[in-house]
Amino acid sequence: MKATVERATLLKCLGHIQSVVERRNTIPILSNVLIEARGDGLRLMATDLDLQVVETIPAAIDVQGATTVSAHTLFDIVRKLPEGSQVELAVSGERMSVVAGRSRFSLSTLKRDDFPVIAETDLPVRFTLSAADLKLLIDSIRFAISTEETRYYLNGIHIHATSGPAPKLRGVATDGHRLARVELDLPAGAADMPGVIVPRKCVNEVRKLLDEMAADAPVEISLSPAKVRFRFSADSTLTSKLIDGTFPDYNRVIPTANDKLLKIDTRALAEGVDRVAAIATTEKTRARPAP
Repeated sequence: MKATVERATLLKCLGHIQSVVERRNTIPILSNVLIEARGDGLRLMATDLDLQVVETIPAAIDVQGATTVSAHTLFDIVRKLPEGSQVELAVSGERMSVVAGRSRFSLSTLKRDDFPVIAETDLPVRFTLSAADLKLLIDSIRFAISTEETRYYLNGIHIHATSGPAPKLRGVATDGHRLARVELDLPAGAADMPGVIVPRKCVNEVRKLLDEMAADAPVEISLSPAKVRFRFSADSTLTSKLIDGTFPDYNRVIPTANDKLLKIDTRALAEGVDRVAAIATTEKTRARPAP
């Protein structure tokens, strides 16, 4: 394999890819990124066995081929190369050389055949949301996602279609103490979707990628009861396994007979909370009654 790619293009792609890779792995190849040189571009892939990101970037291909190399190491190297430089990636034997100007690095590789891939199974439900709508859905509720691993079915966002005369696409998250819910207009194709729980790590990675998209850019979402795939463009795809569990019946804990309603300006409330938070403490002290 031998290819030449512009440094900024490679760095941006590796920035997306390497965040999926865990720093500590019991399986060595899961620390690597798969790099395939084919056609007129480089295809890069990273996975942790539950989440998989694939991106394709333009490159000049001299010799086609594929290999895997440490994702974090390659990212750190490319990040420190001079801006505007051309990066040459070449594989010889069990080593890959990274050359840019007078900088040269040699990295150990592992065989491409040993790299695990999440199977590209058929995902029958398919619909599209704008980047702005998907960002709104995530930002409105992800703060309530539980981090308690024993209640694994709360470690994500529950997404489903509601029924009734005005069906909606609803997202819900709770940690057992607080609950957040958001609704969007139901997109075409989502009426028959199963209720799914998208894992926290997948939610966070999707949110990072949305920051680089235009608000009206479409994101294609495909899912089955076991997997979900987000296609941000023809060259960028994220696939994740879903949490295998039953989300609790959250409707039972949402009060329905509220006779005390308060309407307040959002900014005023946020500023008020921020002021009183100045004397709040995280130390474990017993609260004393006011005099």
